[in-house]
Amino acid sequence: MSTPLPEADAPDVPVGEVVVDWYAGAARDLPWRTPGIDPWAVLVSEVMLQQTPVARVEPVWRAWLERWPTPAHLAAASPADVIRAWGKLGYPRRALRLREAAVAISERHAGVVPADVAELEALPGVGTYTARAVACFGYGTRQPVVDTNVRRVVARLVHGRAEAAPARTADLADIAALAPVDDARAVRFSVAVMELGALVCVAGTPRCGVCPVRERCAWRLAGSPAHDGPARRVQKFAGTDRQVRGRLLDVLRAAPEPVPAEALTPAWDDAAQRSRCLDSLLVDGLVEQTPDGRFTLPH
Repeated sequence: MSTPLPEADAPDVPVGEVVVDWYAGAARDLPWRTPGIDPWAVLVSEVMLQQTPVARVEPVWRAWLERWPTPAHLAAASPADVIRAWGKLGYPRRALRLREAAVAISERHAGVVPADVAELEALPGVGTYTARAVACFGYGTRQPVVDTNVRRVVARLVHGRAEAAPARTADLADIAALAPVDDARAVRFSVAVMELGALVCVAGTPRCGVCPVRERCAWRLAGSPAHDGPARRVQKFAGTDRQVRGRLLDVLRAAPEPVPAEALTPAWDDAAQRSRCLDSLLVDGLVEQTPDGRFTLPH
């Protein structure tokens, strides 16, 4: 008895439909994808997921929404509490920007996350990707949503390139052209193609053997040519200013009151780098200096 060919092998089935059907059985069970999820919960997830793995985000996301279930709750919180709650997610300016967005939502939109992409983009810290993601995943509106994973899928599937080129305006049109005609399935497609890039069409060595659209992939049909640009640089963390800033914030998160400069010395041995990073935290509004010269999280 012969094994049925996968749907990807049937040329009369649109690519977008195949990806949506694949997603139905392959999707990760992530809480911010729960049907009927609140747009505020989606916005929080999208901000937290920027450059941060899902496994690190989920527990913080749950705790955050339990503490601040609406924009109004977060808007009323102190910046210090927000930075502490952000914990070790990294890039803590995102926490302050999310609080600023909550204030704007409370003041401009009566505490309701807007559904319009332009109004979302006008919020502090919300760019094109995040605005479209909230409109699509939070409100169920048909939107092309393009992140790094999606651009990589389109680069291979449509353009036959090993890796995605820098972001461009045409990316939105490329992904929109693949979406199913039905609006509900088009919304599903937006998250499905993102999941395809995260689980199967990954950077470096994609899992082509389990890809539902492998028979349509321009890159695979071209013989899977190597990336023709410069090799991607692996971003290091050890010894960087990011690491130093994180250690300084760790000291201040644990301190119940402002600390003198010498209390920060054990966080990092290099005095010049430590001073530079402390200055940058002050400039970013993540740390404040008291009139008597001590340091604390902002209030």
